[in-house]
Amino acid sequence: MDHFTFTDGALHAEDVPLTAIADAVGTPVYIYSRATLTRHARVFRDALSVLPSVHIAFAVKSNPNLAVLKVLAREGYGADVVSAGEMERALAAGIAAEGIVFSGVGKTQSEMIRAVEAGIGQFNLESEEEGVELAALAAARGLTARAALRVNPDVDAGTHGKISTGKAENKFGVPYDRAAEMYARLAALPGLEMRGLAVHIGSQLAKLEPLESAFTRMGELMRAIRAAGGSITHMDLGGGIGVPYKADETFPSPEAYAAMVARVTADWGVTLMFEPGRVIAGNSGVLMTQVVRVKPGVTSPFVIVDAAMNDLARPALYDAWHDFLAVAPSGTRMTAHIVGPICESSDTFAMGREIDAVKAGDLAVFRTAGAYGATMANTYNSRALVPEVMVDGARWALVADRIDPATILAAEQVPDWLE
Repeated sequence: MDHFTFTDGALHAEDVPLTAIADAVGTPVYIYSRATLTRHARVFRDALSVLPSVHIAFAVKSNPNLAVLKVLAREGYGADVVSAGEMERALAAGIAAEGIVFSGVGKTQSEMIRAVEAGIGQFNLESEEEGVELAALAAARGLTARAALRVNPDVDAGTHGKISTGKAENKFGVPYDRAAEMYARLAALPGLEMRGLAVHIGSQLAKLEPLESAFTRMGELMRAIRAAGGSITHMDLGGGIGVPYKADETFPSPEAYAAMVARVTADWGVTLMFEPGRVIAGNSGVLMTQVVRVKPGVTSPFVIVDAAMNDLARPALYDAWHDFLAVAPSGTRMTAHIVGPICESSDTFAMGREIDAVKAGDLAVFRTAGAYGATMANTYNSRALVPEVMVDGARWALVADRIDPATILAAEQVPDWLE
C-alpha cells in the first residue's frame, strides 16, 4: 500500500497534486510520501515483534536522503552503512552511533578510524585481514570495536545476478567452511569484541526458501562456534525482501518473513539484526517526468521523456521494470517505447509497453522509485542532478536541490598552463 492515488482525475502524493510540484520544482523530480515511508517502517517493525530481541538498521544505500533518514530515526530505526559518508548522514539524521552497522568489503583505514571513534554499534567484517586491521586501529586508540563476521553461505538467492551477494563466487563475506577458525582467531585479538555473525544473500528476493536455507546454515555455524568456546550474542540476518514493481507480482509479507525467522531461530538466544532497505523505501517514492515529444517508430512510437538513465539507473543496469503512469490520464491507452534523452541506447525505460496515452507536455511517473533511485543518480551528459521532494499530508518541501550544470561546472578548475 502507498499514498499515491488519483483524486479528481489527477495523481496526488497524499493530499498534494503532483502538478503543483511540477509547476514549482520542474521535472524530473523524485517525490516521497512520508505517510508511506512511516507505514512501511511500522509494518516491518511490528511484524518482527514476535521475536524476543531485535535491532533494525535501515540500509542507507537504498535511500540516503537526510529527510528520509530523519523519518526512520523517529521510528526507532538504526542504520546499515557502507561508507563513512553514509555513516555521517545517519549521524546527522539523529540515528545513535550505537545503532549503526558498518558493512562493505572496502572499508578504508580512515573510515574505520572515524567509525571506531564515533562509537558505532557494529562492524560487519568481510575478511580476516579487515578484522586484524580494525583490531589494531582500535587498540592503538585504547578503544574496542564491536564486530560480526560476515559469512558467505553459498546460497543462491534466486534474484538478478547483479544483486546476488551470497554465492561462493560473490565478493562478499568469508567462506562458510573457514568461518569458525577465523572467528576464533579474531576473537583473541585485543581491540576487537567479536559478538556474532552476519549474512546477506541478495536483494529483491521473491521467495523465503533461500533465506531460510541461509539462516539454517548460519545457525549451524553459530552452534559450532559456541561448542568450541566462542561467544555469540548477535546474529545479523541482513535484508533482501523484495517489493512488487508490477501489479501482478507477489512477494513474501513481513509477517510471513518474521514467522520463518522465528521458527528457524527459536533456540538461538541472540539479538537478531535486520537491514531492510527496498521493502521500507521502494513504494514510498516516484520519479515524475514530462514528455518531451512522441516520435514515430517502426513498430511503436517512442515516448521521449525528460528523465533519463542518469536519473533512474535501474532499467539500464538491471533491465528493471517501473510502472509508467500518466499524472492526468485521458482513459485511452497506447503501446510505445519509453526512452530518455541521453546519448546511449541503454537509456531506455521500456520497450513495446502498453501505457496511458501521452503527448508532448504531459506529466507521468515511474512508480516504486523510492529505493535505488535518486541515490544512484549522476550527471552524465552534463545533466542536472535530480532534485527530491517529500510530501507530508497537504504540505511538501524540497529535500534535495536540483544541482544544475553551471554549479557542477563551477566546481572544476582549469590549470594555469591551459589558460
